[in-house]
Amino acid sequence: MEKYSIAVIGTGNVAWHLAPALENAGHSITEVYSRDFHRAEKITKNLYTAEPKTDLDFSESKAEIYIMAISDHAIGQVADAIILPENSTLLHTSGSMDLNILAYSSATYTGIFYPLQSFSKSRSLDFEDVPFLVESDDQQTLQILKKLAKSLQSNFYQVKSKDRRALHVAAVFASNFTNHMIRISEEIMNRQGLDFEMLQPLIIEQISKTLQIGAKSAQTGPAVRGDLNTLDLHHQFLNYNEQLAEIYKQISQDIIDAN
Repeated sequence: MEKYSIAVIGTGNVAWHLAPALENAGHSITEVYSRDFHRAEKITKNLYTAEPKTDLDFSESKAEIYIMAISDHAIGQVADAIILPENSTLLHTSGSMDLNILAYSSATYTGIFYPLQSFSKSRSLDFEDVPFLVESDDQQTLQILKKLAKSLQSNFYQVKSKDRRALHVAAVFASNFTNHMIRISEEIMNRQGLDFEMLQPLIIEQISKTLQIGAKSAQTGPAVRGDLNTLDLHHQFLNYNEQLAEIYKQISQDIIDAN
């Protein structure tokens, strides 16, 4: 498997996991960039030869590939400001930003290397469980993206920007919104002085069942049954928080309408 020299731009959750994973796969991480030296240093301390870097002048860098693992709103600004050597490849890891946001960068080649997973610094992650969505207008770059994914033992899918954006929205519903609903349920339990652990087997079974038989078949509860009395009782219980009561009402109605 071909090995690459890679610089990582950013120190968030994705960079925290991706940099050491790429190094463990045999690639060389040359630099980790952050405006905050100490944040870059925290990641480089877990790497072999990488140096922390606080400026975007990479003209003397030995890296071949530059991976921007930064917030969506910063991608365009950083892509325009970064100074890269000749024949460099610049990638971003965003699920929602278009490929051509990199069009005016100093990179020779550009692409997208989007890991479809939820990352938290406090939780270890096996990249075999992380599919990558890859995109580039250049076939040689596309092959490099596929080789990077393969080196991590990850699956990869070639997906255009418009489809990746749809997938990212779907992922927000499946992951971020689901997590927020669980957070709300935890707050309700805590408010009532009940142990949230009582709900954990239910949560695990629901996710497992949904993935096994499909979300529509796995839907249960008062809304799908059309149990208006129970829905009204729940809504009354939530009157202590108008926002929660409205969320309950809207989602219940959407479940009714979907069935």
